[in-house]
Amino acid sequence: MNPKLVAVVARARNGVIGVGNGLPWRLSSDLKRYKARTWGRPMIMGRRTWDSIGRPLPGRESVVVTRNPDFAAPGAHVARSLPESLDIARRLASEMGAPEIIVAGGAEIYRALLEKTHMIELTEVALDIPGDAHFPELAPEEWEEIARETPPRGEKDEADFSFVTLRRRSGGKEI
Repeated sequence: MNPKLVAVVARARNGVIGVGNGLPWRLSSDLKRYKARTWGRPMIMGRRTWDSIGRPLPGRESVVVTRNPDFAAPGAHVARSLPESLDIARRLASEMGAPEIIVAGGAEIYRALLEKTHMIELTEVALDIPGDAHFPELAPEEWEEIARETPPRGEKDEADFSFVTLRRRSGGKEI
Protein backbone atom coordinates (compact mmCIF):
# COMPACT_ATOMS: atom_id res chain seq x y z
CA MET A 1 0.00 0.00 0.00
CA ASN A 2 1.35 3.38 -1.01
CA PRO A 3 -0.35 6.04 1.15
CA LYS A 4 -1.48 9.33 -0.40
CA LEU A 5 -0.51 12.73 0.96
CA VAL A 6 -3.50 14.80 2.11
CA ALA A 7 -3.04 18.38 3.29
CA VAL A 8 -5.56 19.47 5.93
CA VAL A 9 -5.67 23.24 6.35
CA ALA A 10 -7.89 26.17 7.29
CA ARG A 11 -7.24 29.26 5.16
CA ALA A 12 -8.66 32.77 5.16
CA ARG A 13 -9.80 34.32 1.85
CA ASN A 14 -6.47 36.18 1.63
CA GLY A 15 -4.42 32.97 2.11
CA VAL A 16 -3.57 33.48 5.80
CA ILE A 17 -3.29 30.28 7.83
CA GLY A 18 -1.62 31.60 10.95
CA VAL A 19 -0.39 34.52 13.01
CA GLY A 20 2.13 34.50 15.84
CA ASN A 21 2.43 30.71 15.65
CA GLY A 22 -1.28 30.20 16.23
CA LEU A 23 -4.62 30.18 14.47
CA PRO A 24 -6.06 33.67 13.88
CA TRP A 25 -9.63 32.47 14.58
CA ARG A 26 -11.62 30.04 16.69
CA LEU A 27 -13.73 27.58 14.73
CA SER A 28 -14.95 24.74 16.90
CA SER A 29 -16.66 23.13 13.88
CA ASP A 30 -13.36 23.07 11.99
CA LEU A 31 -11.49 21.53 14.93
CA LYS A 32 -14.06 18.72 15.07
CA ARG A 33 -13.65 18.09 11.33
CA TYR A 34 -9.86 18.21 11.68
CA LYS A 35 -9.96 15.56 14.38
CA ALA A 36 -12.24 13.30 12.33
CA ARG A 37 -10.19 13.77 9.13
CA THR A 38 -6.81 13.09 10.76
CA TRP A 39 -7.78 10.32 13.23
CA GLY A 40 -5.82 7.09 12.80
CA ARG A 41 -3.26 8.63 10.44
CA PRO A 42 0.34 9.80 10.69
CA MET A 43 0.74 13.57 10.46
CA ILE A 44 3.77 15.48 9.19
CA MET A 45 4.25 18.91 10.70
CA GLY A 46 6.96 21.48 11.23
CA ARG A 47 8.46 22.23 14.60
CA ARG A 48 6.58 25.52 15.02
CA THR A 49 3.27 23.75 14.34
CA TRP A 50 4.23 21.12 16.91
CA ASP A 51 5.04 23.91 19.39
CA SER A 52 1.67 25.59 18.76
CA ILE A 53 -0.20 22.31 19.40
CA GLY A 54 2.00 21.60 22.41
CA ARG A 55 1.42 17.86 22.72
CA PRO A 56 0.81 14.66 20.77
CA LEU A 57 -2.76 14.47 19.49
CA PRO A 58 -4.66 11.35 20.56
CA GLY A 59 -5.35 8.74 17.88
CA ARG A 60 -2.64 10.04 15.54
CA GLU A 61 1.12 9.78 15.19
CA SER A 62 2.99 13.07 14.77
CA VAL A 63 6.17 13.34 12.71
CA VAL A 64 7.90 16.64 13.50
CA VAL A 65 10.35 18.05 10.95
CA THR A 66 13.16 20.18 12.35
CA ARG A 67 16.70 21.16 11.43
CA ASN A 68 17.62 21.40 15.12
CA PRO A 69 19.70 18.30 15.96
CA ASP A 70 18.97 18.69 19.69
CA PHE A 71 15.18 18.97 19.35
CA ALA A 72 13.07 16.37 21.14
CA ALA A 73 9.30 16.00 20.96
CA PRO A 74 8.08 13.62 23.66
CA GLY A 75 5.35 11.40 22.23
CA ALA A 76 6.23 12.23 18.61
CA HIS A 77 8.70 11.10 15.96
CA VAL A 78 11.39 13.61 15.00
CA ALA A 79 12.72 13.88 11.45
CA ARG A 80 15.71 16.00 10.44
CA SER A 81 14.56 16.34 6.81
CA LEU A 82 11.45 16.07 4.64
CA PRO A 83 12.61 12.80 3.03
CA GLU A 84 13.15 11.32 6.50
CA SER A 85 9.70 12.54 7.59
CA LEU A 86 8.11 10.81 4.58
CA ASP A 87 9.99 7.59 5.34
CA ILE A 88 8.82 7.65 8.97
CA ALA A 89 5.24 8.54 7.98
CA ARG A 90 5.11 5.74 5.36
CA ARG A 91 6.25 3.23 7.98
CA LEU A 92 3.69 4.53 10.48
CA ALA A 93 0.91 4.47 7.86
CA SER A 94 1.74 0.83 7.16
CA GLU A 95 1.74 -0.05 10.87
CA MET A 96 -1.54 1.84 11.42
CA GLY A 97 -3.21 0.52 8.27
CA ALA A 98 -3.73 4.14 7.18
CA PRO A 99 -4.34 4.89 3.50
CA GLU A 100 -3.15 8.49 3.91
CA ILE A 101 -0.44 10.63 5.45
CA ILE A 102 -1.68 14.01 6.66
CA VAL A 103 0.31 17.16 5.90
CA ALA A 104 -0.53 19.27 8.95
CA GLY A 105 1.51 22.42 8.35
CA GLY A 106 2.80 24.96 8.75
CA ALA A 107 3.34 27.09 5.69
CA GLU A 108 6.88 25.81 4.92
CA ILE A 109 5.78 22.16 5.15
CA TYR A 110 2.68 22.73 2.99
CA ARG A 111 4.83 24.49 0.38
CA ALA A 112 7.57 21.86 0.42
CA LEU A 113 5.16 18.92 0.07
CA LEU A 114 2.56 20.51 -2.22
CA GLU A 115 4.02 18.91 -5.36
CA LYS A 116 3.55 15.45 -3.80
CA THR A 117 0.13 16.19 -2.28
CA HIS A 118 -2.80 14.30 -3.81
CA MET A 119 -5.69 15.97 -2.01
CA ILE A 120 -6.36 19.08 0.06
CA GLU A 121 -9.04 19.16 2.73
CA LEU A 122 -9.51 22.91 2.93
CA THR A 123 -11.58 24.92 5.35
CA GLU A 124 -12.23 28.23 3.59
CA VAL A 125 -12.65 30.81 6.36
CA ALA A 126 -14.74 33.82 5.32
CA LEU A 127 -12.26 36.39 6.64
CA ASP A 128 -9.54 38.63 5.30
CA ILE A 129 -7.21 38.81 8.24
CA PRO A 130 -3.61 39.84 8.85
CA GLY A 131 -1.17 37.02 9.44
CA ASP A 132 2.41 35.90 9.03
CA ALA A 133 1.83 32.39 7.63
CA HIS A 134 0.20 31.82 4.24
CA PHE A 135 -0.90 28.73 2.35
CA PRO A 136 0.80 28.46 -1.05
CA GLU A 137 -1.08 29.61 -4.14
CA LEU A 138 -2.86 26.77 -5.92
CA ALA A 139 -2.78 26.65 -9.72
CA PRO A 140 -6.39 26.11 -10.89
CA GLU A 141 -5.23 23.88 -13.72
CA GLU A 142 -3.64 21.51 -11.17
CA TRP A 143 -6.54 21.25 -8.70
CA GLU A 144 -10.23 20.46 -9.05
CA GLU A 145 -12.89 20.95 -6.43
CA ILE A 146 -14.69 17.65 -5.87
CA ALA A 147 -16.78 18.49 -2.79
CA ARG A 148 -18.03 21.56 -0.94
CA GLU A 149 -20.13 21.87 2.18
CA THR A 150 -21.13 25.13 3.87
CA PRO A 151 -22.56 24.18 7.25
CA PRO A 152 -24.32 26.73 9.44
CA ARG A 153 -22.00 28.71 11.68
CA GLY A 154 -21.85 27.13 15.11
CA GLU A 155 -22.16 28.97 18.39
CA LYS A 156 -18.38 28.59 19.02
CA ASP A 157 -17.33 29.64 15.48
CA GLU A 158 -15.92 33.15 15.00
CA ALA A 159 -16.54 33.23 11.24
CA ASP A 160 -18.49 31.61 8.43
CA PHE A 161 -16.67 28.84 6.57
CA SER A 162 -16.92 26.13 3.93
CA PHE A 163 -15.34 22.68 3.85
CA VAL A 164 -13.82 22.10 0.42
CA THR A 165 -12.11 18.99 -0.96
CA LEU A 166 -9.62 19.56 -3.76
CA ARG A 167 -8.04 16.76 -5.79
CA ARG A 168 -4.91 17.09 -7.87
CA ARG A 169 -5.86 16.65 -11.51
CA SER A 170 -2.68 14.74 -12.37
CA GLY A 171 -2.82 12.47 -9.30
CA GLY A 172 0.31 13.86 -7.62
CA LYS A 173 3.88 12.60 -7.57
CA GLU A 174 4.83 9.48 -5.66
CA ILE A 175 6.02 10.05 -2.12
